[in-house]
Amino acid sequence: MAVALGAATAPAAAPTAPRGCGHGRRRVAARRVRAAPARRLFLRAGASPAVAGPDAPDEAAVEPLVEAAAPETSKLSKLACPICYYPLTSSGDQSGDASSLECSTCKKVYPNKQDYWDLTVAVGSTEYSESMPAATELFRTPLVSFLYERGWRQNFIWGGFPGLEREFEMAKTYLNPTIGGTIVDASCGSGLFSRLFVKSGLYSLVVALDFSENMLKQCNEYVKQENISDERLALVRADISRLPFVSGSIDAVHAGAAIHCWPSPACAVAEISRVLRPGGVFVASTFVADVIPPAIPILGIGRPYISQVTGNNIFLSEVELEDLCKACGLVNFIFVRSGFYIMFSATKAS
Repeated sequence: MAVALGAATAPAAAPTAPRGCGHGRRRVAARRVRAAPARRLFLRAGASPAVAGPDAPDEAAVEPLVEAAAPETSKLSKLACPICYYPLTSSGDQSGDASSLECSTCKKVYPNKQDYWDLTVAVGSTEYSESMPAATELFRTPLVSFLYERGWRQNFIWGGFPGLEREFEMAKTYLNPTIGGTIVDASCGSGLFSRLFVKSGLYSLVVALDFSENMLKQCNEYVKQENISDERLALVRADISRLPFVSGSIDAVHAGAAIHCWPSPACAVAEISRVLRPGGVFVASTFVADVIPPAIPILGIGRPYISQVTGNNIFLSEVELEDLCKACGLVNFIFVRSGFYIMFSATKAS
């Protein structure tokens, strides 16, 4: 049985948040927006996956901001094979639940792990394995996944992070042009922001994406504990450098406190640019390195060598982040700063 997710929204103007400067905090007021009405999704990955049915909404029942869902027999409009980037089709069991996804080109099958969809390249391999950077493996452990919302993430406030609620409001300001579409919460961890996006009702689909199996399991547990409907939520395991989405199909990508953990920020941002539609928005927060006192130049000199050893890019500077976005086709770089903290936004060129 073939199923489909909602299509991308029409291009919108880039956000108009102010450009930050210096190290002082520049507050961005979140604008009040009207959420698009809820609609039924035809593929869920979370507590209970679902498929299309006869109660699919009519085109007239959905606001123009969100295009009508594709017919039951069409392919998935956004999820794609991470190997060849072709759309995936769904196979169901007797109960009608989508049990796996298959690439129509390479015929690779991607399983539903109950807690999440596993759309990593190496899923299903029995002999092959590869090591990941230390930071990536750290967040795959059950202990860190358990502690992430139980003190770990809250400690980021020492570096200038404004706190979860304020950070979410700031992100919404940048994301305002994409309201009603599909947002990917990349490196979502235990789903701190993914759950807030779902609760806000601002998006027709929220994809909570992470490479850590245990983080996604934690996310699913929180979803159940908070009695959040997975009607608009899909949990996906994927590599940030090999995103399982059709090119130009995503309206927004959010990455909270994540870039400094990515093995290759350049590959990741290039992938984000690929999957964003023209006018789509990338919003991220991270730590920055350009607040290191000039009197300690050895720290800046040693950063590349530390990255070579650890396999991770230690905090980039504000200038490097802007240059990276520009190199990957993302324009209108704007940001706010506070100490080691930066939140920035960039838009896919139209």
